[in-house]
Amino acid sequence: MAGEIPNLNATVRAGTGKGAARQARRDGLVPGVVYGGGADPIAINLPFNELLKRLKAGRFLSTLFNLQVEGQEDVRVICRNVQRDVVKDLPTHVDFMRLRRTSKVALFIPVEFTDEKDSPGIKRGGVLTVVRPEIELVVTAGEIPEKVEISLAGLDINDHISISMVKLPEGSKATIDRDFNIASISAPSGLAASGDGEDDEEEGAEE
Repeated sequence: MAGEIPNLNATVRAGTGKGAARQARRDGLVPGVVYGGGADPIAINLPFNELLKRLKAGRFLSTLFNLQVEGQEDVRVICRNVQRDVVKDLPTHVDFMRLRRTSKVALFIPVEFTDEKDSPGIKRGGVLTVVRPEIELVVTAGEIPEKVEISLAGLDINDHISISMVKLPEGSKATIDRDFNIASISAPSGLAASGDGEDDEEEGAEE
């Protein structure tokens, strides 16, 4: 099951239209709307500082949030649009979509590598080079995996791990169709340099 879904706090916005939105911004809030999920849209306000912090953290549009609005049941939402001031590039309005437990959503899921002790390459001093510490997957909102485990057992130096080699959590699939690389086991820089030097000497002797 999923790890902890971050909370996002909001309040119901009294009134709609440009006037109410401008007043919210003067009060240090960012107006927004929550729609979908078979329920009526709700106008909300979010604390500006909290929203800005979330935006700066990255991947705001691909993060599932637990929206907490006073006086209402918590609901899982994903952001569908962030409007920004054209001059200051600061958020001025946010749209969220409610998700049912059966809804499909694209999220970045962290990768965890296991069985290092069973990797010949690691035992020989190889270095695990991670290209993608997270993989974007299409998952079910009610069954979000906490992580994707990838075994290093049997992998040697210069071996690569691609998405086709990974057993993904049940009910999920990668958003990218092609077979992309996730990680590899590289030779230590000292070993690589030593090996190159030996090759050069052998070539020189042959000449």
